[in-house]
Amino acid sequence: MDNPVGTIQSIHNAYDGRRFTVAVDVSVACPRCAAGKGCGAGIFTGRRQTQSVDAIADEPLSLAVGDSVQLQLVETSLLNAAFIVYGIPLAGALGAAALAYVLRLGDAAAALAAVFGLTVGVLVGRWRLARPSCLHQFVPRVEKRI
Repeated sequence: MDNPVGTIQSIHNAYDGRRFTVAVDVSVACPRCAAGKGCGAGIFTGRRQTQSVDAIADEPLSLAVGDSVQLQLVETSLLNAAFIVYGIPLAGALGAAALAYVLRLGDAAAALAAVFGLTVGVLVGRWRLARPSCLHQFVPRVEKRI
């Protein structure tokens, strides 16, 4: 995915600096999404063409409402987000199913244990994402004005 380009809709001050609400055209931001072959990240959000995202700026840029900007998300943050959203629930499902297998509880119990482990993994991921220290690393940054 390329760094998306968007238009600043609003600017507001927060405790950690200025925050920007940026409108990003989803079909332009991700060529795979434009081709209908996306990763599935937008499956629960509907099929809107424009998405509003909050962003921060590291450097004091002279930005105003209506400016076109390029956003950036650090690759390690993207991998961490994928691990929290996909890896933790998968590990929960596999771990619970393996435990049921080791305890020789049968196929039906292993399937129920996998569903239980998946549910616990989703809840752990949601809990982890709800913490402000975790969530802060996933906020995109305004890289530059275009």
